[in-house]
Amino acid sequence: MIRVRQIKIKVLEDSIQRLIEEVSKKLRISSSDISSYQIKKQSLDARKKDAIFYIYEVDIKTEKEKEILKRNHSKDIFKAPKEEYQLQKTGEKSLKNRPIIVGSGPAGLFCAYLLAEHGYYPLIIERGEKIEDRIKTVETFWKEGILNTESNVQFGEGGAGTFSDGKLNTLVKDAFFRGKKVFEIFVECGAPKEILYLQKPHIGTDLLRNVVRNMREKIKEMGGEFRYNTCLTDIKITDERVEEIEVNHQEKIPCDCLVLAIGHSARDTFQMLYKKKIQMENKPFAVGVRIMHPQKMIDESQYGKMSQYLPPASYKLTYQTEKGRGVYSFCMCPGGYVVNASSEKGHLAINGMSNHNRDSENANSALVVTIGPKDFGKDPLSGILYQKKLEEKAYQVGNGRIPIQLYKDFCENKTSVSPKTVIPIMKGQYIMSNLNEVLPSEIKEAIKEAMPVFGKKISGYDREDALLAAVESRTSSPVRIVRNERLVSSVEGIYPCGEGAGYAGGITTAAIDGVKVAEKIAQTYKSEETV
Repeated sequence: MIRVRQIKIKVLEDSIQRLIEEVSKKLRISSSDISSYQIKKQSLDARKKDAIFYIYEVDIKTEKEKEILKRNHSKDIFKAPKEEYQLQKTGEKSLKNRPIIVGSGPAGLFCAYLLAEHGYYPLIIERGEKIEDRIKTVETFWKEGILNTESNVQFGEGGAGTFSDGKLNTLVKDAFFRGKKVFEIFVECGAPKEILYLQKPHIGTDLLRNVVRNMREKIKEMGGEFRYNTCLTDIKITDERVEEIEVNHQEKIPCDCLVLAIGHSARDTFQMLYKKKIQMENKPFAVGVRIMHPQKMIDESQYGKMSQYLPPASYKLTYQTEKGRGVYSFCMCPGGYVVNASSEKGHLAINGMSNHNRDSENANSALVVTIGPKDFGKDPLSGILYQKKLEEKAYQVGNGRIPIQLYKDFCENKTSVSPKTVIPIMKGQYIMSNLNEVLPSEIKEAIKEAMPVFGKKISGYDREDALLAAVESRTSSPVRIVRNERLVSSVEGIYPCGEGAGYAGGITTAAIDGVKVAEKIAQTYKSEETV
């Protein structure tokens, strides 16, 4: 196979036939000489609005491979490297009990998948419901305001990412092809094949639900077991090693290998771990609002007159205030919804969500401000308390509904009466409010300083009728559970994993961390099939 990079095709000319023609031209061969091809990457170059290109990287098979490689010396033409993920099972210790994975978000599911695939027969416990039941519970909450504190947007099979845009892009370098393995498993379980090569791949919450269900069934076929409505409530530690866990405050389960893929909102679990003196530390995160604009406005700003021919546009904005605060967009959802993502009674948190087609009329994004220990204290759990205070205030200001406000009124510190041109597209009840009553001064002032700058980068971003919603408080875990080079915590046999443990920041990075933990378990313990 030969890899060919930097194949540029104008958007209006994009087709497989045109791609093969351009590859042939670059290789100086006939199209008929190409027996097969595989797209490896597709990105979009929209720097010049009057000349927008797709840029491709393609692997092709041809009988003229040796001839082509001999006469070409371009850095964009070379022999395609072998890119294959391998999990090495070198562990020699025996497990008395099968591994237990707490949480079935991306980290837990991918850790379970790899372990099941290699004969470890993991037990996955999940405090929430399986995905089919969880969807019904969340829809009821959005319509009627009835919150299930154990199964909601944050808790349940699939994790918090199941009710999101399903973005899979990551900046993590993939030297060991873990990310490639993750994407391949996604596709095997029903995700669109194009996620294997798109620059900014996404699945969408509607398709992701089916993928999660299919992953569960494959794990079960390979010997894994799932238990829902099963919350980790205690851990028995003997001689600084895990010996047993307690679930639902009653049942005891023997355990010598425990993966904590608990997610960033399992505050009661963090409290229990802290009492058990498992080493933890707080970490910086970010809080703020969600901002809504017409998707058409974002498309035209990003793509100009070509916007009608392209998928809904995304954006990424960053700014540093005069006082050194970082302000940035996060988890941008083209054609999406703002959703009530609460998990505790008397507290309100929001998030963004899109279906695969990203076909709602609004774009929304978190607009958040960095905070650290100087804002919330040095105690390992102090960041959680900071989040809770914000969420409690948001709940009070909105009387249990999502508080929203026009940007102009936010700047003038007055309660909004009604939306204008930008119409709220939301999952969950909302009410016009004054977000200045929710946000601390350091957060709201940073947002107000950044918005005019963002308005210069994206035309109309700081329009008076843009809608803000509060509070976006769970951008990442405020806690890190310390682990060593073997990915083991201060208690032997416990593996902190994923976003909740402080080692990931999205679906793909959490899944990759789950793969890493599975590798370390396989390097330490023998599987049942090798015993």
